[in-house]
Amino acid sequence: MQQHNYFVITGGPGVGKTTLLTELGKRGFTIIPEDARRIIQEQVAIDGDGLPWENKELYAQLMLEESRQSYRKAATSVSSVQAVFFDRGIVDAVCYMMMEDMPVTRKANKWVKLCSYNRRVFILPPWREIYQTDKERKQTWAEAVRTYEAMKEVYIGYGYDVIGVPKGTVTSRTDFILEQIRKL
Repeated sequence: MQQHNYFVITGGPGVGKTTLLTELGKRGFTIIPEDARRIIQEQVAIDGDGLPWENKELYAQLMLEESRQSYRKAATSVSSVQAVFFDRGIVDAVCYMMMEDMPVTRKANKWVKLCSYNRRVFILPPWREIYQTDKERKQTWAEAVRTYEAMKEVYIGYGYDVIGVPKGTVTSRTDFILEQIRKL
């Protein structure tokens, strides 16, 4: 079932998604944090191998499952009319699988259909000036750009309308997203 009040903010790594979502949270909106970074932190803490630089298949399955759980948790705990913003969505996990040449399982496609978001997905473009790597974000700049392009293509492939969020201050980007939602 499509949740018209569930909005995904996506894009490649290091483009300001988390900063933007923090601002939306400060403005009183419900934020669903990114699962990928948390999974990496948890796997490192337990010396697990479900990491994108070790066992990519396990990492993809963990991302898919955690994204589904985040969606379900939001569905049971958030008002049905309040806007909810997700730092990435289930489609992001599927995109990762495609980028790593993994088969997209029937289960993954089923979850994409069952856990759908507002058809308008906000994507942040690559932004060289703010891009940084860290202990969880190890992608090169070229990989970040490739991820952006893949995310855009995969979301469109699943029937979403992808809206590019212009580069700018956190305030201007947040205002842009809220203005787009007001137009709905």
